Amino acid sequence: MKTLRTYLDEHPALPRVLPFVLYIIFLAFEDVIKSVSSLGQFDTRLIYPCKVACVALLLVYFWHFYAELAKFKLRLHEVSWSLAVGVGVFLLWINLDYSWMSFGQSTGYDPRNLAGEIDWSLALSRLLGAAVVVPIMEELFWRSFLLRWLAHSKFLNVSPAQVGLRALLISSVMFGMEHALWLAGIIAGFAYSWLYMKSKNLWSSVVAHATTNGLLGLWVLYTGQWHFW
Repeated sequence: MKTLRTYLDEHPALPRVLPFVLYIIFLAFEDVIKSVSSLGQFDTRLIYPCKVACVALLLVYFWHFYAELAKFKLRLHEVSWSLAVGVGVFLLWINLDYSWMSFGQSTGYDPRNLAGEIDWSLALSRLLGAAVVVPIMEELFWRSFLLRWLAHSKFLNVSPAQVGLRALLISSVMFGMEHALWLAGIIAGFAYSWLYMKSKNLWSSVVAHATTNGLLGLWVLYTGQWHFW
């Protein structure tokens, strides 16, 4: 009888897909809770810390399967490129918000209490989740798995540098469609994929993604433009 580790070794997509799937399930659950009038008094903002904690625990459980993240081996110029791309995507993100560039107007995540003051327990959990957990979870799914899988089903054998234009375009468009700001999302997906393909190191796209999300979170907290969250 196969052990769980053996099964996961034989199906390497699962450790990279399941954290993302869990995240999406939480999003769907949140929408259901919001739509149930009898639960209207429930603060749905509390779902986010639970979502992030569960995804983080799953990432920790699967961590030894992520050979691409086993060591942080970015050279100084690669770190510089990652930071530059992350900053560039952030600047584009807050400017590519015209109506035709988005799927409607999102209310976003407003961490203020009834007195209009920021509830820092909510704000910091949102910032930590967006800047740490989400970049790792999404880069494992979108770049390490899907980008390479679109090139070949045995994706672990595919070097990021060998990924073709078809896989790059499809994965970038799909990444964009996951976000309300779809155009900004497509550009972000293309930029993070380009970094991964250029450096052949998933940490480069994780750092860029984390930089974008971290800066966006700080900017949202400073400006109060919650719809970007």
